[in-house]
Amino acid sequence: MSSGQATSVSSSAPDPCFAISLGDPAGVGPEIVAKAWVMREARALPCFFAVGDPASISAVWNGPLREIGSPEEVAGVFPEALPYLRVADAGPVTPGQPSVDGARAALEALEASVGLARSGSAAGIVTAPVGKTQLYGVGFNHPGQTEFIAERCGVSHDNAVMMLAGPSLRVVPITIHLAIADVPQALTIDLIRARTIATAKGLQRNFGIAKPRLVMTGLNPHAGEQGALGREEIDVIAPAIESLRAEGIDVTGPHSADGLFHARARKTYDVCLCMYHDQALIPVKTLHFDDGVNMTLGLPIIRTSPDHGTAFGIAGTNSANPGAMIAAIRMAGEAAQHRRAADA
Repeated sequence: MSSGQATSVSSSAPDPCFAISLGDPAGVGPEIVAKAWVMREARALPCFFAVGDPASISAVWNGPLREIGSPEEVAGVFPEALPYLRVADAGPVTPGQPSVDGARAALEALEASVGLARSGSAAGIVTAPVGKTQLYGVGFNHPGQTEFIAERCGVSHDNAVMMLAGPSLRVVPITIHLAIADVPQALTIDLIRARTIATAKGLQRNFGIAKPRLVMTGLNPHAGEQGALGREEIDVIAPAIESLRAEGIDVTGPHSADGLFHARARKTYDVCLCMYHDQALIPVKTLHFDDGVNMTLGLPIIRTSPDHGTAFGIAGTNSANPGAMIAAIRMAGEAAQHRRAADA
């Protein structure tokens, strides 16, 4: 993955302040947010504030916390304490033991953070991990936070793109949380086109890549072997690519997925679009398990998240690696700068 096409970002641009929803109070979210604040200067992070129940942070960290009444207060507090906006009561918090009250608090924090970003009170949002099983128990009816945020922003499901990114690889799954048996039926020319267009525009707007280079995998082994191992490449994927190229998008494929992720191949493209969840997530998590970021493209707001889950098993042990949260905050800050440069 090359960054040579990225436009320069002015170092004089002011740091934006981001809302970080704390996620499930019993997960590692509160711990990695606190650790990110501790490393704010060493990692040159933009200013941010926590949104949720501060008791979830106090349960795992004894550093300085300070309540704020509005996001406008963050800049003055951030150098000395981790600012937080209290919007939920998670009840008694025991790290590693999720609860209904905790799930409800996570949802309230997410809702509030999206509202702050949509109103312009926050520069964007970074979402800590949530427990989907627990969320479903309090009426959450979306596959994940990505779909929830897209709905709140008025963006259709097909146009909200989940991109996973690390220092050497960016990937986009065309289909996401589906059983493998359901993927072939879900793959359509329209879906591939919508996700690819959103991806290309997202790389331009959030990363400053003027002419992004995209590659696309096939669905079947060896990209179908010219129909011998399946016709999805011939009937769906190739026609979608042809129509996208006719509109000026630099996308090639369908390529055999097994040859796209070695070091030499990764230098030839800016993002790889994959046909299903594991085809995309296995390589990025293999390469960037501790610093992978989930960014949602196609939204009017900036949204990033560490590319890992709640890790209930290690919550409260002070062993959670904050690398992915730090990377998510940094990527959000860089995206804000690129957006300001594009809008200037």
